[in-house]
Amino acid sequence: MIQNYFKIAWRNLMKRKFYSLVSILGLSVGITFTLLIGTYIWGELQVNADLKNVDNQYLIQSKWKQADMGLEITTLAPLAESLKQNYPNLVENFYRFDGISSTFSNRDKIFREEIQLGDSTILNMYGFKLLHGDATTALNQPYTMVLTAEQAIKYFGQSDVVGKTLTVESFSGSKKDFMITGVLDKLATNSITNMLNSTKSPVLMSFESSDYFGRGQFNTWNNPYNVGYITLKEGVKPESLAKPMAKLIKANAPANISDNLFPYLTPVKEVYREANNGIVKKTIFTLTMTALFILLMAIVNFINISIGNSFTRLKEIGVRKMLGSMKGQIIRQFLAESILIALVSLLVALILFEIFQPIFGQILNKTIPSLLSITPYFFVFAILLALLIGLLSGMYPAFVLSNIPSIDSLKGKLKSIKENIFFRRLLIVSQFSIALFVGVGASVITKQVNYFFTKDLGYHKEAIITARVPRDWSPKGVEKMETIRNEMVKLKEVSNATLSFEIPETNSKNSIGIYKMGQDSTQAVYIPSLTSDDKYLETYQIPMVAGVFFQDKASSFQAGKMVLNEAGIKALGFKSPAQAIGQIVRLHFSPQSYTIVGVTKDFHLGSMHQVISPLAFMNVKENTIFRYLSFKIREGNIAESLSAIQHKWTELMPGSVFEYTFMDDTLKKLYQSELQLKKASELATFLSVIIVVLGILGMVSMSIARRTKELGIRKVLGASSISIVMLFLKEFIVLICISIVIAFPLAVISMNSWLTGYAYRIELNWQIFTAIAIFFSLMIAFFVFLQTFKAALTNPIKSLKTE
Repeated sequence: MIQNYFKIAWRNLMKRKFYSLVSILGLSVGITFTLLIGTYIWGELQVNADLKNVDNQYLIQSKWKQADMGLEITTLAPLAESLKQNYPNLVENFYRFDGISSTFSNRDKIFREEIQLGDSTILNMYGFKLLHGDATTALNQPYTMVLTAEQAIKYFGQSDVVGKTLTVESFSGSKKDFMITGVLDKLATNSITNMLNSTKSPVLMSFESSDYFGRGQFNTWNNPYNVGYITLKEGVKPESLAKPMAKLIKANAPANISDNLFPYLTPVKEVYREANNGIVKKTIFTLTMTALFILLMAIVNFINISIGNSFTRLKEIGVRKMLGSMKGQIIRQFLAESILIALVSLLVALILFEIFQPIFGQILNKTIPSLLSITPYFFVFAILLALLIGLLSGMYPAFVLSNIPSIDSLKGKLKSIKENIFFRRLLIVSQFSIALFVGVGASVITKQVNYFFTKDLGYHKEAIITARVPRDWSPKGVEKMETIRNEMVKLKEVSNATLSFEIPETNSKNSIGIYKMGQDSTQAVYIPSLTSDDKYLETYQIPMVAGVFFQDKASSFQAGKMVLNEAGIKALGFKSPAQAIGQIVRLHFSPQSYTIVGVTKDFHLGSMHQVISPLAFMNVKENTIFRYLSFKIREGNIAESLSAIQHKWTELMPGSVFEYTFMDDTLKKLYQSELQLKKASELATFLSVIIVVLGILGMVSMSIARRTKELGIRKVLGASSISIVMLFLKEFIVLICISIVIAFPLAVISMNSWLTGYAYRIELNWQIFTAIAIFFSLMIAFFVFLQTFKAALTNPIKSLKTE
C-alpha cells in the first residue's frame, strides 16, 4: 500500500514538472541553509564538551567594585591553589596559567610561539591525551615543555620528538634548551588552551620554569592577572565557594584589592559562549532564528503551491471517493506526495551542502565538516527534518481536500478552499514579512560592522604594521630596542616607528592606582596604562589636546612624566586639560611622584563594545616593558616595503622571527563574530530573495493557469493588457504593504536590542527601511509583471478554447 502511495505521488510530480521543480528548489535552499547553520551551531555548542569532568569544571572570574582594577576573566594568582589546599572537601583540583610568548628555534627553524606557563595539573585535570610521553610527569620538571603534533612536525618533521630539545629565548635575551617531554594529541577548540588565542595552540610549560621568564614573583596576592580554574568535588555547588573565596582574599590580599574584588565561578562549558558580552551566544541565537525563518519561507512556498494545485485534483478526489477510497487513504496519499517532495529536496540539499560547505566555512571562519567525515547523527537529523517538513507542508492541503464532499469534487467545486483564501494570503504575508525582516536585519548588521571600520577611531590605522620583538625588560634592553627602532626609521619605506607594550587591539590589562598629591591613597582611581616610547602618538597620529607627549622633540628624557587621555583627566577630577597640566599625582605602592605634562584626545584602544576608558601613558624608559614595534609604511609597493623591513629586521635582530600584522587585520579580529554574522545575514537575505522569487513564479503561474478562461473573457470584453497585469499585481502590492506594517516594527525592536550591545553604534533611520521596502516591492512587481504580461498578450480565442 505504501509503495502504491509513493508510485502515484511520483506520477503526479512528473505530471506537474514546473510546480514540482519550484517546490523542490525552494525546499532545497531552505534545508541546505538550515543544515549548514545547524552544523556550525552544533560545533559551537560542542566547544569544551570533550573536557574531562566538564560539569564540575569552573573558571574563577572577577568583578571589581572600582572599574579597571583588573580583568573579568582573570583572578588573583594564588587563589585557585589556595582553595584546593584549604578546602579539599570542596575542591578536587586546580589549574592556573600566565599567557606569554617567546621565540623558539631548532637550527634554522625559528618561530614565535604562545606559551601557557601554568600548573602541571592541566593534562590530567582536563583529560588531554598525549601521542607521546607520560601525562602524569610531563610537566613536573623545570625547562620542559609539551608541544602539539603540528608544532613538533614544524620543527622536526615528525611527531615523536620526546627527548629532543628546542631553544627558547627569555625576556632578557638569553637562550636555553628546553626538553620536550610530551606531544599532545589533536585538541578540539576549548576554553583552556584557546583562552587567550583562539586560533593558535600554545606550548605548555610548568610554573617550575617561571624564573627563566622573570615570572618568579607573579604568584602573589597582589597579582590579579592570572587565569584560574578549579574542579569542584562531585555534588558541590559553585555557591559553596563564595564564602571560602572571600575569606582567603580578605586574609591574604592587600586591602585595596580585598575591598574591591568580588570573585565568582563560571562553568567552563559556558565560558566560550558567554565571553565578550555573550557575543557567541547572541550569534548562535541570531543564526538559529535566521535559519528557521529561511526554512519557514520555503515551507510556506510549498504549502501555497500545494493549495494551488488542489484545483487540479478535485475530480481525481471525487472519483477516488466514488470508488470507495476512505478519507484516511486520501490523506495518506497527499502526505506521501508531500514527504516525497521533501525527501527529494533533502537529496538535492545534501548535494548543495557538499558543494557550499567549504564556502560557508570561509564565511563563518569555521571548519564545516564534509558529508564524508560528519557524524551519523547529522543524517538522522536531516532525514527527520525532511519528514517533519513533509508532514507539516502536506497536512493542511491533505485534510482540506479529504473533507470535500464527493459530489462537489466531481463538479469541480472547491468552496472550502475558496473560503480559506485568507489562509493562503496569510501565508504569503508571513513569507514577505520574514524576507523584509531578514533584509532589514542584514542591512543594519552590515552598516554597524562597516561603522566599526569607517568611524574615526582617534588614530590612523592605515598602512601600520605591528610585529612582536624579543624581550629584554631592562634599561639596556629598552636602549637597544630604541636604537633598532631608529635604524628602521632610516629605511625609505618607513615614515615612523614606535616601541610599546600595547597596541590598539584590546583594552590594556595593566591598571595603576593614581591619586592627586595631597589626597589619601585610598582615593586612588585605577586607570589602565599604556607603556610606550615618545614616538607613539606620532606613529599612530593621535592628536594632543594640551601639553606635550612626555617631552618636546628637542628635549632629552626626563623621569616622572605622565600623559593622560581626556577620559583620564575627567576620572581624576580635573575640569579641563589645561587645569591638569603641571599637576602632581602619585601611584599606589610607589614612592615616586609624576607630573602630568600632556593630555591626548580620546581614542579607541579596544573595541566599540565598551566606551573609551581612561588611559595613562607611561614612558618605556621608566616602565621597562615592551612587546611591539609598530611601523608606519609610506605609500608605494607594499610587498617591496615589507621585504625591506624584513631584511633590515634580520640584520639588526638575527635569530628573531619577523611576524607582522596589518592594523586593519588586527582590528578585524576584534569584530570576528560580527563579521561572521554580517556575511551569514547577507547570505540569508540572498536566499530569502530566491525563495520569494520561486514562490511568486509558482503562485502566479498557477493562478494564471486556473484563470485562463477568465482572462480570455476579459480580453474579449475590452480589457487592456495593462489592466490584466494590474489585476494580478494589485493583490501582491496590498500583501507587501501589509508585510511592511508587520515586519518593520519587529525589525526596529530586535535591531535596537542588538545594537545596545555596543557603546558606539549607528542610528536606525528611515533610509534603511525605505531602501528595503522599495527593493522588495520592485522585485515582486517585476516578476509578477514578467509572468502576467505574457498571459495578457495571449490570443483570447486560444484562452477560451482551453479546458
